[in-house]
Amino acid sequence: MDTFLNFISHISWWMWIIIALALVALRDIIQRRHSISHNYPIVGHFRYLLESIGPEIRQYFVANNREELPFNRIERGWIYASAKSENNYEGFGTDRDIYAHQHIFINNAMIPYKVEDDHVNAKNRYFLPCAKVIGAHNKRRRPFRPASVINVSAMSFGSLSARAIDSLNKGCKIAGAYHNTGEGGLSPYHSNGSDVIFHFGTGYFGVRTEDGNFSMEKMKKLVEDNPFVRAIELKLSQGAKPGKGGVLPGEKINKEIAEIRGVEIGKTVLSPPNHKAFTTIPEMVDFIEAIAEETGLPVGIKAAIGKLEQWEELTDIMKNTGRGPDFITVDGGEGGTGAAPPSFADHVSLPWVYGFGDLYKLFQKKELEKQIVFIGSGKLGFPGKAAMAFSMGVDIINVAREAMMSIGCIQAKVCHTNRCPSGVATQSEWLQRGIDVPLKSERAGQYFKTFRKEFLEITHAVGYEHPCQFKMSDIELNVNDHNLSSELSLTYQYKKTPVPFNGMQSLKDCEYLGGNNRKHK
Repeated sequence: MDTFLNFISHISWWMWIIIALALVALRDIIQRRHSISHNYPIVGHFRYLLESIGPEIRQYFVANNREELPFNRIERGWIYASAKSENNYEGFGTDRDIYAHQHIFINNAMIPYKVEDDHVNAKNRYFLPCAKVIGAHNKRRRPFRPASVINVSAMSFGSLSARAIDSLNKGCKIAGAYHNTGEGGLSPYHSNGSDVIFHFGTGYFGVRTEDGNFSMEKMKKLVEDNPFVRAIELKLSQGAKPGKGGVLPGEKINKEIAEIRGVEIGKTVLSPPNHKAFTTIPEMVDFIEAIAEETGLPVGIKAAIGKLEQWEELTDIMKNTGRGPDFITVDGGEGGTGAAPPSFADHVSLPWVYGFGDLYKLFQKKELEKQIVFIGSGKLGFPGKAAMAFSMGVDIINVAREAMMSIGCIQAKVCHTNRCPSGVATQSEWLQRGIDVPLKSERAGQYFKTFRKEFLEITHAVGYEHPCQFKMSDIELNVNDHNLSSELSLTYQYKKTPVPFNGMQSLKDCEYLGGNNRKHK
């Protein structure tokens, strides 16, 4: 034994390296799971290493400023700079190909809208509420005018970390925006003072019975106990995976998540593709009206758009009975915060511009568009894209990934792995510690305020006081080589119905205005 130990002690460090490499090479040759490392011992591992860091190499060294998807470097840079109150300008002109297909042009006025000294926006350049009151048409007991035209879209606690939800909610309070809970239930991290839209899907998390059905009693209690919940959103589908259910693995369900969602600790929970509370469109309308009657809140639906036959049935019921949703959130097929198989993410449901255009035309044909508050969700968190969306008929913008970036998301594209390096989309306690909640909440709030300020500046440049006044003729879109640009009304074959608007001051004086202005405090 002494001889053996003496022999080992005389082995130099570089010999240990050779021995280690020899053992790795032997292991590579023996194993059969990976043909590359079997055929090329040791060297083959570099292939897997390079593959694992490929996205980072492309993101930081290969792709140009406008090349990446879903958000390019310029877009991410604008969000980061806006959230930090840094200079978000570009110098030396645009580097975007302005002749590219689907490039947006905003037609500015010869003389822009003038903000007088006594105007609301002269005192508050961030003030930009929704021009419509949610629930007013259907005479709900507690109608709601969102205090911000840009708000946080449905992202649940569980998909996002506790500190991420905490930061977003506190940021919404700072900016006067609302925070959509996502379908994971109402958590303590949604309860920091901002307006909240309670969102639920087929799993009925937070308002479910033990056997997974919907509980009206739990819904009523949730609303009664939390007066900051201003509306309820029923999810029919989402852009990332419409028509597909979800799975919450048991290992992710700790005591806190189990209590919030109303499920068992450590037990895998399935969210089916279909609702149990209704199976037909008439039953869905009855369900919506029942919730609105019991809670007094406006109730809306969220969906990605594909076939229109059932939407046609819904509009017929609304037209004939005067019953139905107060708002509709249209999600685009480009949605990204919900993990999904590529076959769904790439192909199922229409992109936002096509889906929204189809739906708006249908509601317009039935003369229902004035009574619905339309919410757009699908990469619209930039003032230029928002101008296009408002010109098409949108009343509010919901943002998800843009909001995530405002609190530190770096587009690592590993949301589904629980290894988010920024701590935003993970339940890892260690990774979450990278989120400084007071700092990130300030940045989220500043992103929303900067967005509203720049959106207002674009609105004034076009000659309007509020974005609701945008017409489709104010926006042009590159469509093809023969007709380089076309007004949106020609591109999508409809004209937006004017939104009633009596000046920004009337919005500020509204008794239903939410955010930091709400009167029910």
